[in-house]
Amino acid sequence: MVLNVSFRVATIDDCYAIAQLFQIASDGVCDYIWSTLAAEYPALTPLEIGAKRYANPDNPFGYKNCLIAESNGAIAGMMTSFATVNAADSSPLETQSTPVDKPISDQPDVLAPYSLEVPNTWYICALALFPEFRGQGIGTQFLKLAHQQAKNHELSELSLLCFEQNVRAFQLYQRHGFQVIGRTPVVPHPLIHYTGDLLLMTAPVIPST
Repeated sequence: MVLNVSFRVATIDDCYAIAQLFQIASDGVCDYIWSTLAAEYPALTPLEIGAKRYANPDNPFGYKNCLIAESNGAIAGMMTSFATVNAADSSPLETQSTPVDKPISDQPDVLAPYSLEVPNTWYICALALFPEFRGQGIGTQFLKLAHQQAKNHELSELSLLCFEQNVRAFQLYQRHGFQVIGRTPVVPHPLIHYTGDLLLMTAPVIPST
């Protein structure tokens, strides 16, 4: 375990690091989303597009719903999470800028699988660490904080999405009580790192002792 780790609520100054960590957590999905928004943000790199979006205080995926882990003054990782109150009111993936009226196309909808959701849960939409901070128990500490956040919001269950082929993440979540309750095939795309299935996983919130 890392002894010198502290956790805090993110600030707007963290948004570029948040975008970097979302890029890691999404395994290419955010890269795809940001690439579709390039025309809206001329002259910005994909990471700069992500940072600009996470700086929006009204974006549920933004910095206001993000916790930062720091080790010796350096950002080690982040977790972004929020309540899915009603399945009709929110989407578990950061897709708010995709057009509502999509043009008719014979191409598959790359983002369709990421609409999997369980209402009335505390949804962990991104949890990521920079490589040099992995394997030191920080992810476990983030999950403990997620349980506390869920209890603070009077929710009894956590939920998240995980690529089946992301064995490291899948095993972490299994060790912490998450079980697969749904799955859907990933729509292949060159920017997305995995194929196979996308898993919807839930875990009961640990009651206070």
